Amino acid sequence: MNAPLWAPSAQRAAESSIDIFRRAVAEARSLDIADTDALHRWSITDPAAFWSEVWDRAGIIGDKGHQVLRRGASMPDAVFFPDARLSVVENLLDGRGASDDAPAIEYRREDGLHRTITWSELRAEAAAFGAALSAMGVGVGDRVAAWMPHMPETVIAMLGAASIGAVFTSTSADFGVAGVVDRFGQVEPKVLVAADGYLYGGTEFGRTDQLREIVGQLPTVQKVVVVPNLGDPDISEVHNGLVWEAFVGPHRGALLSVERFAFDHPHYILYSSGTTGKPKCMVHKTGGVLIKHVQEQRHHLDIRA
Repeated sequence: MNAPLWAPSAQRAAESSIDIFRRAVAEARSLDIADTDALHRWSITDPAAFWSEVWDRAGIIGDKGHQVLRRGASMPDAVFFPDARLSVVENLLDGRGASDDAPAIEYRREDGLHRTITWSELRAEAAAFGAALSAMGVGVGDRVAAWMPHMPETVIAMLGAASIGAVFTSTSADFGVAGVVDRFGQVEPKVLVAADGYLYGGTEFGRTDQLREIVGQLPTVQKVVVVPNLGDPDISEVHNGLVWEAFVGPHRGALLSVERFAFDHPHYILYSSGTTGKPKCMVHKTGGVLIKHVQEQRHHLDIRA
């Protein structure tokens, strides 16, 4: 097949975020950027100008600083936005004009359970989780791990950790004990957030037995926060364990911390597959994650409110 399966109309192409960005940059900088191929070429020949434009036109919140790119002897030595200060939480919870009672998260589980988390609720829960971490001594650079399914508490834990400068890391709730320990054992978390189980294909999979094994092999964990996803879990044998409400509840009403950190401040840790030995820990940085995701979702995927 030589013809594309689908192509946008001229009007749709012109109204896309990437084309609006292309035209605005070309006009503002008096550049000949006739199409997206030319835009791509410009982005790699003048990356400082490109990422400066992305920051400004995407409305990244923070202090950009005076220098966009400090080049080094080789590619890994390059540093973007070396003087910038920003809070990923301040950016993610901005809401872009949405009212406080508008939905921020719509959660639907396969059994029909539906929860709506509003912007005000999400900010309040993130603030409470961050305050609970601070109260137990978690601080900048400490790791907070989540062995969780996709659910609102996973997002809240990430936001709460990032708000105080802690580093978030996670694995799926269906990972086995060895897979979790191989990953989290390397990053030495102070806090482990874990669901009591998850649903898949109409079946409930309880995980408290495995959680006890995992905690026994993670000596740095000082608190285990258990999220009741399946019911009312018995965590009496989970060392240093308490349920989500007991951890977060006393800190509701806390103010959300939006302290701004350096562009290269660690945000979260992901892992390689572990097919050649233990999984490799890959640290992703606050500013890089934020601006790259904004750029991709806005320009490559044309995602809008």
